[in-house]
Amino acid sequence: MEASGFSHWLVVLVEVFAGLFLLLLAIAVAMVLVVWLVDRSQTSNSVLRNFPVIGHFRYGFLRLGEFFRQYLFASDREEMPFNRAQRVWVYRAAKNAENTNAFGSTRDLRAEGVPFFVNAAFPSLGEHHVDPSPVRIGPYAREPYDHAAFFNISAMSFGALSAPAVRALSIGAAKAGIWMDTGEGGLAPYHLEGGCDIVFEIGTAKYGVRTPDGRLDDQKLLAICAHKQVKMVSIKLGQGAKPGMGGLLPAAKVTPEIAAIRGIPVGQDSQSPNRHLDIANVSQLLDSVNHIRDLTGKPTGFKAVFGDMEWIEDLCSEVARRGIESAPDFIIVDGSEGGTGAAPQTLMEGVGLPLHEALPALVNTLIARGLRERIKVVCSGKRITAYDVAWALSMGADFVNSARGFMLALGCIQSLQCNRNTCPTGITTQNPKLQRGLVVTDKSEKVYHYAVNVMHEVGIIAHSCGVDDPRQLDRTHCRVVGDDGISVPLVKLFPYPQPGTVPERPATA
Repeated sequence: MEASGFSHWLVVLVEVFAGLFLLLLAIAVAMVLVVWLVDRSQTSNSVLRNFPVIGHFRYGFLRLGEFFRQYLFASDREEMPFNRAQRVWVYRAAKNAENTNAFGSTRDLRAEGVPFFVNAAFPSLGEHHVDPSPVRIGPYAREPYDHAAFFNISAMSFGALSAPAVRALSIGAAKAGIWMDTGEGGLAPYHLEGGCDIVFEIGTAKYGVRTPDGRLDDQKLLAICAHKQVKMVSIKLGQGAKPGMGGLLPAAKVTPEIAAIRGIPVGQDSQSPNRHLDIANVSQLLDSVNHIRDLTGKPTGFKAVFGDMEWIEDLCSEVARRGIESAPDFIIVDGSEGGTGAAPQTLMEGVGLPLHEALPALVNTLIARGLRERIKVVCSGKRITAYDVAWALSMGADFVNSARGFMLALGCIQSLQCNRNTCPTGITTQNPKLQRGLVVTDKSEKVYHYAVNVMHEVGIIAHSCGVDDPRQLDRTHCRVVGDDGISVPLVKLFPYPQPGTVPERPATA
């Protein structure tokens, strides 16, 4: 009787599942038929019109292709913007894992543009020690800033980044003794949470320090700079990934908290102007620099991507006219290879000087005009490994900033979702479910280890080249491979000018 009852229920269960299967099959067939009819009748896509239904697989494969290439097909040195070898180097440094390889490098040392360093015949005995001397920024400011670390966190806004990401960066930066740039999105409590030094950036929309009509609110700026952690103020003229275009924060990321910090409406796209309303020439730029420095007492400079050095020549002439104390305390030069969460492909790939041209051009201009010691140079643009940073120091930078390097340290897998609010690692999303994957206590340690290990390995390069301080690296210590496969010293490609060799230009209005 029991066996008969079990058989009965088994038959009923099979019939139910069979019915469900047939129902689902009927629904699937109906959906395919609807898609077939829609594809066949539409006129905008020829592939779908000729190959209804199956034509959709093409777009699915296109979408998945970037992931398949990353994990299955691309070699260690093929991918852009960062290849697997670069990413693995950062991951190891962030985990404080052994960063050695066997059997030789996979880097093509004969490819045009590859830099490498010239080791000294008789380097000093013993282990190297990375203990760079502090560099003073803003000697004419009421609160000059003395900072030793040459590798720091570049501008990334709260909003573009999640709160857990900003918290992890702040805590890790404090432990490593490096600064953190807020980006143009204003000062969030998460920036201050770790206790690190802060560079406050004022973007073209003046988020966080804006009046209702988008101009600078002095009282709001004073309130922000009252925080002792805020060490410098940076005026953002532009960034490498989108020169001549303001930042864009998609509406999905404009939460009530972010809107309150920035001073903008909730749930609307936030598009910054392509330049500051009150800065239309070098004279007005210097006016703004001096106003902010006098108001806050903090060293003040600006960030820009360069198309040429002519306007920097004009700025130097204006400084000569006003007096050396009127100069910006620092210039952050961003190469056109810089990254961002959202930018038009045309600007990202086709506008602005890359860092390997812009950095030496800026440094040489300042040397020639006698302002190199007065104005400190910070650079950014794909500087994520030790030899990237060492190259920048050799070229003349005082400090090197990195954004995407620290994103990789946070766990970024280069899924290219930054502009979609769907970042799978929780770094560039405002979705709480995705943010849950980023554990602050773990990631802050990786930020700390990454910064320390980069500077440690730059120290290894410097020691090999025969200098004690990485900032002593210069263009005689680095060579670059030319188009014939033969390397040339940087000092021959970019010779140092003599101070005063460039004639004064007439001051601009």
